[in-house]
Amino acid sequence: MPRPRPPFPAVKGLWGQPTIINNVETLACVPYILREKAETFASVGTEKSKGTKVFALGGKVNNVGLVEVPMGTTLRELIYDIGGGIPGGKKFKAIQTGGPSGGCLTEEYLDEPIDFDNLVQKGSMMGSGGAIVMDEDNCMVDVAKFYMEFICDESCGKCSPCRIGTKRMLEILTRITEGNGTMEDLEALEELSHTVKNNSLCALGQTAANPIDSTLKHFRDEYLAHIVDKKCPAHVCKKLMEYYIDPDTCIGCGLCSKGCPAECITRTDYIAQGHKLASFAIDPKKCVKCGACISTCRFKAISKR
Repeated sequence: MPRPRPPFPAVKGLWGQPTIINNVETLACVPYILREKAETFASVGTEKSKGTKVFALGGKVNNVGLVEVPMGTTLRELIYDIGGGIPGGKKFKAIQTGGPSGGCLTEEYLDEPIDFDNLVQKGSMMGSGGAIVMDEDNCMVDVAKFYMEFICDESCGKCSPCRIGTKRMLEILTRITEGNGTMEDLEALEELSHTVKNNSLCALGQTAANPIDSTLKHFRDEYLAHIVDKKCPAHVCKKLMEYYIDPDTCIGCGLCSKGCPAECITRTDYIAQGHKLASFAIDPKKCVKCGACISTCRFKAISKR
């Protein structure tokens, strides 16, 4: 006979007293509802998500900051009408909503209304109201790794799927961004994502894989470029890129060499049309990829590749 399970202990609040556990944003709506009535509050928003939502809009947008919008506002309105679009004429790549455990939504979702259910259906969530915009210069594998680092730090360690699984996923992402990833790593990443999501005790672990799932779904080609071609298409992952001086653009001023902390830039004279010309070259083995040379060069002769 199976042993009977003991009854669940009585739920008690702080110091054994009735306790409200809620976030500040929710509590801030209470005075408005009491003052203006629930009907007024419910007149704004969507059928299932009433009222407004505060977003911390950041990343690659012209207007960053806290913004309050009615539920049902589209991502396009949030990014372009309120956020002012992408700086420098760069191309929009993705927006990550809901904080570190949110998913990355691409251009195809820009006209989707923002509400609790819709974001979850699209692979993200409302969460803490974070809204980080990314452009063509972001590496989505590096983005997934960045958020997984945060999740690993925040895991309380109580359950094994989250405590161990997130660390294993971070290790795989690190190998991929360093050019040491394999196709087997990609399969393991997908399996771990499923395991952590379905077996963790709390919402942190249950949503921890969202950045990985969404980037694998929408930007799988970037994972393959890191693994198969050993290249980072966005030139972000340091182990997979190098700085290069174009000899045809370089005028041989030597400012990059003088400002290089690793002393890896040397003069390389060459002959062109019978004339001896001065140029400089970067030793990729010594380069620490600090970017000081690009900042110093006035003629845009240095690039990442």
